[in-house]
Amino acid sequence: MEFIDYYKILEIDKKATDDAVKKAYRKLARKYHPDLNPENKEAEKKFKEINEANEVLSNAENRKKYDKYGKDWKNAEQYERAGQQQYGGGNRGQQANGGGGSENDFTDFFESMFGGGARSRGGGQVKYKGQDYQTELHLDLKDVYTTHQRTLTVNGRNIRLTIPAGVKNGQVIKIKGYGGEGVNGGPKGDLDIKFSLANHTAFKRDEENLYSTVDLDLYTAILGGEITVDTFDGKVKLKVSPGTQNGTKVKLKGKGFPVYKKEGVFGDLYITYQITIPTVLSEKEKELFMELQKLRTP
Repeated sequence: MEFIDYYKILEIDKKATDDAVKKAYRKLARKYHPDLNPENKEAEKKFKEINEANEVLSNAENRKKYDKYGKDWKNAEQYERAGQQQYGGGNRGQQANGGGGSENDFTDFFESMFGGGARSRGGGQVKYKGQDYQTELHLDLKDVYTTHQRTLTVNGRNIRLTIPAGVKNGQVIKIKGYGGEGVNGGPKGDLDIKFSLANHTAFKRDEENLYSTVDLDLYTAILGGEITVDTFDGKVKLKVSPGTQNGTKVKLKGKGFPVYKKEGVFGDLYITYQITIPTVLSEKEKELFMELQKLRTP
């Protein structure tokens, strides 16, 4: 029988604590579980090796025998009792129970990973929730200004999805029962949809509020007047006060972005005025500015 280095399989050293063994097992079992690596024979083989290593190293007695006798650890009692035939029944019973606790660890791990499932009272197979699927939906910011429906195709299944207005970039929406099939009759997994929003507008979004910069000509800034500005859903007229300074901010209440899942509720739009200075002046304009300068100079 070839020696199998269980410590190497779990990527730990011989001084690893029981807790370190458990953590290493859970990490690798998650990585190589068949549900996460469908039709991957190498991952399936690795998964079996990981479980075998955990069965031995998670049980203090088995680990002690393995450390002492290596590949012959299962025959430890025969060596120690000089040929007595007391090993068979007791050890097989112990192995059937998952190596003194490793089956419980295995169950706890998958309950936390897949959402849980109950062990049958008769000792039957454990039901596990199916794998959760993740997908990313790329939209433009304009697409989530209003609630709308969209059809997605995930793993060959068409899903009619209602996308609420106000969805945020990076937000994840969970759709129950649209993931992988359950294990041993367990419930289906869920589908997590992550929204990736591209902003091709002139507005900056911060939660439900919008921000924009509006150019304001020098004369309107000085004398005041009325201008037309863009909002996300159209144009509005604004009155500009005489003597408006560069960087002045104006709040348009309710002209921001819709608040997620609050029908008819919107944030605000904040406009910053950026005064533009004329760069090319006619001779007449120069004369007038010089006259103004003389009037303003004490």
